[in-house]
Amino acid sequence: MLTNTRSDRVKAVRALSRRSVRSRTGEFLAEGPQAVREAVAFRPDLVRDVYVTPDAEARHASIVEAARAADLWVHEVSPDVLAAMCDTESPQGIAAVCRMLDVPLEQALADLPRDALVCVLTNVRDPGNAGTVIRGADAAGADAVIVSDASVDVYNSKVVRSTVGSLWHLPLSVGSTVAEILDALRGRSVTLLAADGAGTTLLHDADLSGAHAWVMGNEAWGLPQEVRDACDDVVRVPIHGHAESLNLAMAATICLYASAEARRTGR
Repeated sequence: MLTNTRSDRVKAVRALSRRSVRSRTGEFLAEGPQAVREAVAFRPDLVRDVYVTPDAEARHASIVEAARAADLWVHEVSPDVLAAMCDTESPQGIAAVCRMLDVPLEQALADLPRDALVCVLTNVRDPGNAGTVIRGADAAGADAVIVSDASVDVYNSKVVRSTVGSLWHLPLSVGSTVAEILDALRGRSVTLLAADGAGTTLLHDADLSGAHAWVMGNEAWGLPQEVRDACDDVVRVPIHGHAESLNLAMAATICLYASAEARRTGR
């Protein structure tokens, strides 16, 4: 069992909480049973090490067994060591060091189906929102999530936790500019739908047939005019009550599920 909270290994794992270290090493930390379970189940090739406390190993025996069956390194650690490794105040007893999983933009958009559904985050800065949108895109059956260079780092621990494992379920591309993303989608005949409160088209009137991408903006100021102008339509979710607006993640999920329903019914 690893018990020394000051060991070089513990320091190296803890350092992954810094973006500069993640960028240099190409690795990040996935914390909690759900994140580790999905990483082991869907992308064991990207899992370098699993760290687990004795109590968590008993509670989550299936995760540990799956990791060992995949020939992954599983290290038993004391609760203090895991706490020193993790970014959360109350870690859940298990974490995994993983290699980054994003792919180039061209690869993420390769082989899109005729009714492709893509989610684009252009300038999303809140980690919880970004992670929840990725989770919503996964739940709605999206074919890819594209995150622009101006958005939050998807390997931020808060983003990873907010995806609740969805990070490993669908193609993800990061780091391209908004212009590059829109050009690449347009080149594949994907209709660009800007989701914005300033939209003149209501969601239930939007054309969701065929391949399309939802383009999501910043939490505070939405999408800039030049991005809205570059899209084929600007769509807003109708508000029937007195709420001023919808949270970005909520609005994104509503839009994505409208697309999922259109795909299901062939609308």
